[in-house]
Amino acid sequence: MTAAPEPLTDDELIRRYALGDAVAARTLVERHAPRLLAVARRMLGDAAEAEDVAQETMLRLWRGASAWRPGEAGVGTWLYRVASNLCLDRLRRRRPTGELSDDAPDDRPTAVATLARADRAAALDAALALLPERQRLAIVLRHFEERGNPEIAAALGVSVEAVESLLARGRRALAARLAPRRGELELDDGDT
Repeated sequence: MTAAPEPLTDDELIRRYALGDAVAARTLVERHAPRLLAVARRMLGDAAEAEDVAQETMLRLWRGASAWRPGEAGVGTWLYRVASNLCLDRLRRRRPTGELSDDAPDDRPTAVATLARADRAAALDAALALLPERQRLAIVLRHFEERGNPEIAAALGVSVEAVESLLARGRRALAARLAPRRGELELDDGDT
């Protein structure tokens, strides 16, 4: 019985793509696009814009594949940095409204527990939308994408200490914004 081969590294996949390997490109997209899309959705609150950001991020990787230097930066970190910058650019072009997107699916069950979860998620999304962009991005990368502070620092182009500061300020602001609704947003016993 032979063991399954080790999955190819991102660096190797980029090298293969640069040589014309379409399977390598597809593998990179399958590996990274869902997380890029999730970050962009949380940052932008708009599914179509998030898809545009994820696609543009991957396009930039493809354009630079032949010049990619393995070992200088992790592919995932580089992709987060590009997607983060694209999101920040889009947010700067918008008028700040603080409104939530209507992109929630309509086919949700009507059970009380599901509605309560949706209300909590909407409250969190609304509070996130009011944070300054860099704080929001740090919170999204840390708590939703479960990235470490060094990777977030690399993605944002700042020090680890700056990330810690952004996270601390973002958490305080979220706590302050959500505090008035704390009682109504807590889980009921039957809501588990």
